[in-house]
Amino acid sequence: MDYQILLYYHYTHIEDPIAFKEEHMKLCHSLNLLGRIYVTHEGINGTVSGLFADTQAYMKTMSDSMLFKGIVFKIDSSDRHVFKKMKIKIKNELVNFSLEDDVNPLELTGEYLEPKEFYERLLDPNTIVIDARNTYEYDLGHFKGAIRPEIETFRELPNWIREHKDEFKDKRIITYCTGGVRCEKFSGWLKREGFKDVAQLHGGIVTYGQDPVVQGQLWDGLCYVFDERISVPINRVEHVIVGKDYFTGEPCERYINCANPDCNKQIICSEENEIKHYGSCSQACREHPRNRYAVKLNLEM
Repeated sequence: MDYQILLYYHYTHIEDPIAFKEEHMKLCHSLNLLGRIYVTHEGINGTVSGLFADTQAYMKTMSDSMLFKGIVFKIDSSDRHVFKKMKIKIKNELVNFSLEDDVNPLELTGEYLEPKEFYERLLDPNTIVIDARNTYEYDLGHFKGAIRPEIETFRELPNWIREHKDEFKDKRIITYCTGGVRCEKFSGWLKREGFKDVAQLHGGIVTYGQDPVVQGQLWDGLCYVFDERISVPINRVEHVIVGKDYFTGEPCERYINCANPDCNKQIICSEENEIKHYGSCSQACREHPRNRYAVKLNLEM
């Protein structure tokens, strides 16, 4: 395949995010990269796609910078770009945790577990596995036995944990997310909250799926990703479908966005049911005057 997809993050101090954004955009444009990058005072978090030579040049430039010394890239092959544009956004946090007293992963974070160590912890019946992602990510795929917090955004996770603290008190906890960036803060926050034995999957689900030893075992379903692919396989030994069609509950692994632009809810849905329900999650969304499905087909609802 001629293209590569790079997933990465790095906690480091960026003095002037605005100036950095301008220079970094020039770099990305010069290498014909497309993607989505977040820049903050606390570092960088991004996914980009490009031709092999261009992504190699990008990784070298980043790795040679003292600012990003030690940065790790998760690499996937592709036959095309998986983004339509190159966007760099300045944010307050790399991941929106919205804590009054923030956690600095460079000072406090959970123990790193490499894929084989994480696999072994998964097999331990005394281990509590907490998925640090949102429900729509979990519903498409997750580790066997992982707890599904009822959250729609990452910033809701601390309150959910506090509400269920007695269930996890004095337990051995391991947590995971797509590429690892959310777990850096979440695991550190858990330690600060008083949980003693806290570890995280180093490199996230993507790294786990690429590991030649564990080969993604004990993962069920697909892994949700934030690009045009929507999902990627993880378990290279056995594929188990855990996704369920929003309308029928039948096994399904196809995500769509509700056709009501004011809703845009992500639902797992077969092509047949997408057509039947005009790509909408409810009757109200189906009858919405700007329903994208109806507009596209020039239908009157």
